[in-house]
Amino acid sequence: MTQVKINFRQAEFLTSAPTLAKCPADRGLEVAFAGRSNAGKSSAINTLTENKRMARTSKTPGRTQLINFFTLSDSQRLVDLPGYGFAKVPLEVKEKWQRHLEEYLRERQSLYGLILLMDCRHPLQDFDRMMLSWAQSCNMPVHILLTKADKLKKGPANNSLLKVRKELEPMQDLVSVQLFSALKRTGLDQLQIKLTQWLSSEAITETDPPE
Repeated sequence: MTQVKINFRQAEFLTSAPTLAKCPADRGLEVAFAGRSNAGKSSAINTLTENKRMARTSKTPGRTQLINFFTLSDSQRLVDLPGYGFAKVPLEVKEKWQRHLEEYLRERQSLYGLILLMDCRHPLQDFDRMMLSWAQSCNMPVHILLTKADKLKKGPANNSLLKVRKELEPMQDLVSVQLFSALKRTGLDQLQIKLTQWLSSEAITETDPPE
């Protein structure tokens, strides 16, 4: 497999989609960022691309309600999935988000891997476990970012990392874990390496999505 260095600063917003049917053509490769509301998805994408306006950030949980696509090249994309968890929205809206998320994760052929973000102070919540279960059923690689690592001292942060790794050891063939801080840029190099590995895969599909 030949890996070409990716310039994440060249990322550009492509489109937003409310459902799988409205997503861009299902070809090439994409990596999706998922996590509970306020887990730090948008901040991570903005830090990765060095563009504070790339992905919307908000202090209001659940603000991102669409599947947002960003292009890196003609065949490489980053995807910001709707936040889920304690968003102050009606239950039926939460259930609708969950259905669209599951449909995207199970049926999107160009989706190669999932970046799952968790607050390092509160990892492996119900939603996180649900996402890991979906990924395992689809045999999809997952790279976990334990975000907001700057909120903890080094010892407690490393303890959180070791605890998550130990619990997910049975899934180690599919799941990897690291500490991350968008504010301090901690773990940014490690994230870039993982994304480059996934987005440089030879598994690029040229087939169109089914009608």
